[in-house]
Amino acid sequence: MKNNRIVKKGVLKRLIKIMFEFYPVMLPIVVVCIIFNAVISSIPSIFMQNIIALVERSWQNGDWQSVAGRIGGFVLLLTVCYILSLAASFAYNRMMAVITQGSLKKLRVKMFRGMQDLPIRYFDSNNHGDIMSYYTNDIDTLRQMISQSIPQLMMSGIVVTTLFCIMMYYSIWMTFVVLLGVVIMYQVTKKVGGGSAKYFLRQQVALGRVEGFVEEIMNGQKVVKVFCHEEESKSEFDRINDSLFSDAERANKYANTLGPILNNIGNMLYVVVALTGGFFLLAKVPNMSFSGLAFSISIVVPFLNMTRQFAGNINQVSQQINAVVMGLAGASRVFELIDEEPEPDEGSVTLVNAREVDGEIVECAERTNMWAWKYPHGDGSVTYTKLAGDVRMEDVDFGYVLDKTILHDISLYAEPGQKIAFVGATGAGKTTITNLINRFYDIAEGEIHYDGININKIKKADLRHSLGIVLQDTNLFTGTVMENIRYGKLDASDEECSEAAKLAGAHDFITRLPQGYETLLSGNGANLSQGQRQLLAIARAAVADPPAMILDEATSSIDTRTEAIVQRGMDALMKGRTVFVIAHRLSTVKNSDVIMVLDQGSIAERGSHEQLIAQRGKYYQLYTGAFELE
Repeated sequence: MKNNRIVKKGVLKRLIKIMFEFYPVMLPIVVVCIIFNAVISSIPSIFMQNIIALVERSWQNGDWQSVAGRIGGFVLLLTVCYILSLAASFAYNRMMAVITQGSLKKLRVKMFRGMQDLPIRYFDSNNHGDIMSYYTNDIDTLRQMISQSIPQLMMSGIVVTTLFCIMMYYSIWMTFVVLLGVVIMYQVTKKVGGGSAKYFLRQQVALGRVEGFVEEIMNGQKVVKVFCHEEESKSEFDRINDSLFSDAERANKYANTLGPILNNIGNMLYVVVALTGGFFLLAKVPNMSFSGLAFSISIVVPFLNMTRQFAGNINQVSQQINAVVMGLAGASRVFELIDEEPEPDEGSVTLVNAREVDGEIVECAERTNMWAWKYPHGDGSVTYTKLAGDVRMEDVDFGYVLDKTILHDISLYAEPGQKIAFVGATGAGKTTITNLINRFYDIAEGEIHYDGININKIKKADLRHSLGIVLQDTNLFTGTVMENIRYGKLDASDEECSEAAKLAGAHDFITRLPQGYETLLSGNGANLSQGQRQLLAIARAAVADPPAMILDEATSSIDTRTEAIVQRGMDALMKGRTVFVIAHRLSTVKNSDVIMVLDQGSIAERGSHEQLIAQRGKYYQLYTGAFELE
């Protein structure tokens, strides 16, 4: 898991820009409502100053009747402002709920769609639990920042700015006193809040480790119990959980301390402003302001109210620091996933439906069970090549990392309808060859041709569409049995899926399930045996009906009796197709047209079963010594 949750420069600006792109009309309305609400919450001090000034004047003149109506007008106007503020607050809170959840939904969509275009190499080199945390922890920190922190920061910032202008208008001297307290609050926030933010980020990393460990133990629960590893698992969990506790304790210790400290500083500032105001009144200190008003009780009393409001909003800003830092860290990671380079695809050759008319291949819209490669040329012309399944590798070198080559000078050819088998010890490079045919990885040296076309010129989606694959590790998805089989061909009818299941030998056990083909599978088919899951994977490949197939240990999890049934179905499935078979059981590859023995990334031997037995080389030793490779 990646531990560096660094907040990159420009993340907040990018997030706000994206939100405006998502909601170009609603978000500006929200901003206007927040500004209006903030300004309204700042102006009671102006009304208070005017009302107190009127009361002072009436008390000096003894003419209460002349100012009573004006005071009533001020109260009525303030009431209207508060009603409008309430309406604005209700409106923007309702809209922010839509904007927040909508933005998170659209970000998840962008992440997921981008993730579908990433190369296999990305998933091989990144912890799956860490990838999951993009959609859970990181998105959740964004939710809190968007829905609460950003509006609160905006509101507090506008209130503080408005109050500062009002303060300067009434008294510059008194404003300086308030600013002195603000400087102290800022220094405290910087010291305490900085430590809190640091530990909150560490808490997020530790939380990811805990989630990853729990997921790992859940997936390996059978192994844990078989090897009686429960106590060691508890100890390891306690160690990771203690680390999370330590970071969370420190983070919240800082966060819980900051609020009371700032509240008390605000209270002390209130007392200081009151004393200073009283001193200025008694000493008849000349006022300096933009209003030109002299010091009076009508200025000091509103100043006390503004001081409390000013300090309160500073406290509100400080309380949002942790959420903002965590949210920005989450946004950095979300954008990191969105910005991942998609799998490059410079191919231009596509796979199309076709039919033969007067000996020529013609493209058509409807499905004809005949496919052709559509090859566009630079002069605008197009040629069509029938999809036959002719695969050739010429002098191929490959390594998963640049400085370590694991395949050396691999050359092979598979003519249409041939069955090519790869045998060899674990790590010899069998699965790697099939990964290269699919272009899950690109080769360093050499060329791979498919029906005479360099696969680099074929669009990856079309290339993979022409290849069926059955892996050793079966992946079934949440859904019915029928839906899992139909995964191989989304427009397949129920009859086609049923025929594919019969071909694979899966029909009998499916009909014995509680709801037959409509039985719901979940948890990667946890309610099925490993062999049954493998049969469904074979049926899924069968319904796709591709001209070429890759069977990577396709029968490794099936018992001997079931294997005989499946083998008959697979023989029918492989008829007329180019098939690449990877097998440890040498008995399953005897009838292959060509058997290739791989040794440390090179082809050591090639030939039919009889030819290799006659050579008395590695294959002979493997076949006569043991029927399964270790």
